[in-house]
Amino acid sequence: MRICNNGWVTVVATPPAPKLELPPLKLGGITVDTPVILAPMAGITNSAFRRLCREYGGGMYVAEMVTSRALVERTPESLRIISHDEDEKVRSVQLYGVDPVTVGAAVRMLVEEDRADHIDLNFGCPVPKVTRRGGGSALPWKIDLFTSIVQTAVKEASKGGIPLTIKMRKGIDEDHLTYLDAGRIARDAGVAAVALHGRTAAQFYSGQADWSAIARLREALPDIPVLGNGDIWSAEDAVRMVRETGVDGVVVGRGCQGRPWLFGDLQAAFEGSDQRHRPGLREVAEGVYRHAELMVETFGNDEYKALREIRKHMAWYFKGYVVGGELRAKLATVPTLEVLREYLDELDMDSPYPGVDSEGPRGRAGSPKKPALPKDWLVSRQLNAEQSADISAAELDVSGG
Repeated sequence: MRICNNGWVTVVATPPAPKLELPPLKLGGITVDTPVILAPMAGITNSAFRRLCREYGGGMYVAEMVTSRALVERTPESLRIISHDEDEKVRSVQLYGVDPVTVGAAVRMLVEEDRADHIDLNFGCPVPKVTRRGGGSALPWKIDLFTSIVQTAVKEASKGGIPLTIKMRKGIDEDHLTYLDAGRIARDAGVAAVALHGRTAAQFYSGQADWSAIARLREALPDIPVLGNGDIWSAEDAVRMVRETGVDGVVVGRGCQGRPWLFGDLQAAFEGSDQRHRPGLREVAEGVYRHAELMVETFGNDEYKALREIRKHMAWYFKGYVVGGELRAKLATVPTLEVLREYLDELDMDSPYPGVDSEGPRGRAGSPKKPALPKDWLVSRQLNAEQSADISAAELDVSGG
């Protein structure tokens, strides 16, 4: 293996890899040349982080999830979430909702007001406060509700020629899988693509993603694009997923936290290039500071709010790097850009890329748990009267998938 230092970036040259013969991803009238999707993540995939990612590589970058109800009510936060930079070629928005009428109204708003080029529906959230109300990854269990939401959303999106996709999990647990039924229903409703996270709600983010389920969904839906999600920590993981499952593209979530350059690696790998970003501490530090500056812009020059939001990224950016415990603690409570600059200047800027210590899983995986569900949720795959009355309370400002 030959290591070449090129400025701040160490590029590792490995034996040439064959080009991945994967055509551009077609979503209605949208063509994604590099079939890689940034998964929507609350508090992470705002316009600042999306800009950092797309500067490294190609793909499609989805905004943070927004609840349909909040969007219809035009809350300031919901309007911020769906805002995009002028140079974002595809304005991608993910909606969460449990009421077909509200979801339809939110899609109609996005279409009529020209606020999105692509819309995704979230059926993957495993958070208990959502699933206990029947939302997120619990919702596809109720076939009538799921069908109504998807059909309504596709109908409204089609009025503006906007492709609509869905993202989901395998099901509630291994005894209550929904992904094959949900995939077929969505296909028949006219969605542009289906993305599957290879975990159940019960797994949360623990254990390993089941790529064999993704392969089964790909086989079951030969007539629309199927995207795979789960345990893509490197470009090599993405290539392996494509080869093992036959998917048309990959969705990357936690793997890019603190590593926006992963999208450069993904594009290179898909094109058969052996170059990978291996940043030393200087490049990481400059990237963190630029991220913070962009966050200030994102939050309307509210520096306090922006710096509060950047704190969660610190552990991800500096995972595996030589940073003292005291300095890590200070970075996790940084109050201003000026102080951030002071803290970053304390780093050993000549410290090289740490190798495997900075790679692999990141973020909180959680642990398997019995999903919280509404009363008698698993008794039938149809809603009863009580469940129909209660389920609208599931529209909460949370993320997941």
